[in-house]
Amino acid sequence: MSEPARTALVTGAAHGIGAAVARRLVREGWTVYGLDRDGRSFKSAEEAQFPVPSPSGRGGRFLPLDGDVSSEGDIAEAIGRIRQDTGRLHGLVSNAGIMIRKPLPQLTLEDWNRVIATNLTALMLLAREAAPLLRGPGGEDAVNRGSIVAIASTRAYMSEPDTESYAASKGGLVALTHALAVSLGPLVRVNCISPGWIDVGSEPLRPEDHAQHPAGRVGRPDDIAGLASWLLGPESGFVTGAEFVSDGGMTRRMIYAE
Repeated sequence: MSEPARTALVTGAAHGIGAAVARRLVREGWTVYGLDRDGRSFKSAEEAQFPVPSPSGRGGRFLPLDGDVSSEGDIAEAIGRIRQDTGRLHGLVSNAGIMIRKPLPQLTLEDWNRVIATNLTALMLLAREAAPLLRGPGGEDAVNRGSIVAIASTRAYMSEPDTESYAASKGGLVALTHALAVSLGPLVRVNCISPGWIDVGSEPLRPEDHAQHPAGRVGRPDDIAGLASWLLGPESGFVTGAEFVSDGGMTRRMIYAE
């Protein structure tokens, strides 16, 4: 008897890390709802369905949703759609994020609030709305019913100039992860991934970009997708409240100016 299909919600699923996570889960047989504020990025209906082979044979599929994670109403609508369709959610990947890079004197409160709302507050809203679906049936005897993975950043610990709102939001995600893990456990596990430099195709890479990493290369979205998949699955059942840094070793490398 085959296992029932698992259902996940991935935010920021139209490109980059979010798209890689969605594709990975579909290949593994998940039904994936992809929430993105720019539904046009899903391009064609054929591409939106993520036509990738599913080795599990369980017929994974992708269902695009339009919505902005900084909107409480949009989040409630997305969770409501999943509740109506399936009544259950096994995984949530809070990935959507933005950066507004401005010198501090030019950074407006509106800029700050927009970044915090999109990158940090969204996780709280998603967890609050999705928790009943993630807990699943079975009451208090059913442990590890659902899993949340937040995509933070190594910028929680190290910065470039003019990135105050982004760094604050990512540092907040690391703290919010363990707070949610304690509040939602044991029925829901909550962990976060802090990627370093991930190549999402937005800029050409030079040999020295790869060489500076102890791992020998810049990261790829699939690197993060594989880790997210593990954190959503049963093999990580004893892991919660944790942060996983995936940065090719850059935050461990001591660098001096010559």
